[in-house]
Amino acid sequence: MRLDSKIKKAIMERGMNMGFIKAFTGALGGTFADQWKDYYLPQSNMPATAAICQAVPKGTDAGRGENYKGSENVITNGSKIVVPEGMALITMQDGAITGMIAEPGGFEFKSDDPNSQSIFSGGGLLSATIGQSWERFKFGGQPATQQTAFYVNLKEIPNNKFGTQSEIYWDDGYLNAQVGAITRGTYTLKIVDPILFVKNFVPAKYLQPGAPVFDFADMGNDAGEQLFNEVVGSLSAAFSLYTNDPSKGNRMSKIQADQIGFAKSLSEAVEEGYQWKSDRGLEIVKTAILAIEYDEDSKALLSDVKKADALSGSRGNSFMQQSVARGVQSAGENGGGANMAFMGMGVNAAGSMMGAMQQDPNSNANPFAGQNSNAQSPTDKLLEMKKLLDAGAISQEDYDKIKKDLLGI
Repeated sequence: MRLDSKIKKAIMERGMNMGFIKAFTGALGGTFADQWKDYYLPQSNMPATAAICQAVPKGTDAGRGENYKGSENVITNGSKIVVPEGMALITMQDGAITGMIAEPGGFEFKSDDPNSQSIFSGGGLLSATIGQSWERFKFGGQPATQQTAFYVNLKEIPNNKFGTQSEIYWDDGYLNAQVGAITRGTYTLKIVDPILFVKNFVPAKYLQPGAPVFDFADMGNDAGEQLFNEVVGSLSAAFSLYTNDPSKGNRMSKIQADQIGFAKSLSEAVEEGYQWKSDRGLEIVKTAILAIEYDEDSKALLSDVKKADALSGSRGNSFMQQSVARGVQSAGENGGGANMAFMGMGVNAAGSMMGAMQQDPNSNANPFAGQNSNAQSPTDKLLEMKKLLDAGAISQEDYDKIKKDLLGI
């Protein structure tokens, strides 16, 4: 897509007479290549984690002649530059941006053709934002002493790692409390505005003639390390955003399978704290959470909440019935044989007693009154009730009430 007519007019009115003419689309023909003064391509073997590299003239191209006609660090008028799919090209003069191409194809550099453009913005999201950045940072004038061209990677840049050495804490919507964990993972990022990225973020040493490749995977890349630190600093806010989002069901358990959903939360947190997109032209696209290791307090809380969830609704009623049955069986096996199933009562009577307790949990009545009360001493009865309490068949409150009645306290 060509530059908006209003922006193009403004560029021409301000004397912007360096730019490009689109020479061809598709594959490059051998005869055509031999006619070029200079023929620029990206550096070979550019890794997927690289963000920017210098455009270099090709001395030979599959045996089709040599193109070394240009001066060093000067882009010769009439030179051809190939922009591969998924890349942008930015030209610079004495450290200032003079042109930008973000659509694939072959382009001819012209410093004196009134039909040439200084910017080809491509399509999609990039075209909607690039015009504003161009107006802020463009530079006009004739070629001077030093001209360079750089390719910017517009594809997703993978394998950017993050991780915490100690716990981070966030307000968890599912647990309804502050929780802490150590976490690690990776994310992909994308350069959505090459001009902002080059102007505001890339260190000067990567924008000089003969500069090394700007590679996020390079351990010596201080700019890449800065991004790592800023992502780690945003994780707490990102987790809080994610778990308090009703559309995610307030469940952290979904986060490891939701690459795009958590990436959105992380991107929002990073933008809020460090303005990656608005200041640097960078955006987080996808994430992969490799581990979330909760601290001990959070593990205990998570276990309690899971149990409470398991005991809610019809599942809770079923679990209670199973607990009563296990308690009755335990009382019979450990308290004197099958004939003493539930402190001298039949199983049906035991069920009736527990049902009455559930229906009226605030009742102070002795559940054993008038039911074969001479079969056991109060102490024996308390021992049996303690077994039911330990088995989870009755609550501590029920046990305390029975104990009070039996002992006459």
